[in-house]
Amino acid sequence: MTRIDDTPSAWDERTQLTTFLDYARDTARAKCEGVSAENARKALLPGSPLMTMSGVINHLRWVEYYWFQVVFLGEEDRGPWTEEDPDREMRIAVDFPLTQLLDEYAEQSARYRELVAANDLDKQAQRAIRKGLHVDLRWILLHLTEETARHNGHLDILREMLDGTTGD
Repeated sequence: MTRIDDTPSAWDERTQLTTFLDYARDTARAKCEGVSAENARKALLPGSPLMTMSGVINHLRWVEYYWFQVVFLGEEDRGPWTEEDPDREMRIAVDFPLTQLLDEYAEQSARYRELVAANDLDKQAQRAIRKGLHVDLRWILLHLTEETARHNGHLDILREMLDGTTGD
């Protein structure tokens, strides 16, 4: 599995935050290297029927969409989820090739890198989250790093169960 280094090229706050988010993103993609289309769709955890490698990657893609476009920019929520099916992004992922999901995630990540570069870390989100709180871009970057890292643990488990592959 290949990944970028988690050591930032500079020690300012922005570079450190974006380096760690990119590191977590690249780790998620690396965990999927060489996984067959069939294996990417397998739900191996009996208590988690939506937990597939495809589902996790699609979830990560849509989580970033939600935080950057819906919360930060204040755009209309056009995500795949509904009130009746709040985890739909994980459910529909099995309908797409893993390579497509990974490509879309990488393309989206590049666009969000530009968005982050163009905005101050202190800039507040257009939409409030719970209790009327308007988080700033810094908080969103930290949250997405945490979210992605947590799901990398799920990808670790799934990959090891699929074919025995382990890694950092």
